[in-house]
Amino acid sequence: MVRTTSARSHLPTPRLLEKVLVSEQISRHEHLHLASILLSNREATQTERRQINRIFDSIQAGRLKLVD
Repeated sequence: MVRTTSARSHLPTPRLLEKVLVSEQISRHEHLHLASILLSNREATQTERRQINRIFDSIQAGRLKLVD
């Protein structure tokens, strides 16, 4: 059985992106929220998309910590 969680975040996207980039860590919930923005048809600015991709690149490179 697969469990899904809501990808809602309490912070507006620009503030969430800034928080993640400054703290150098992201929760799984925040990660899911950002992934859903990229995968949905939601209108995101080019800057937001670039920052989200930068966050995902940083996770893969080990520069950003994924926390529970």
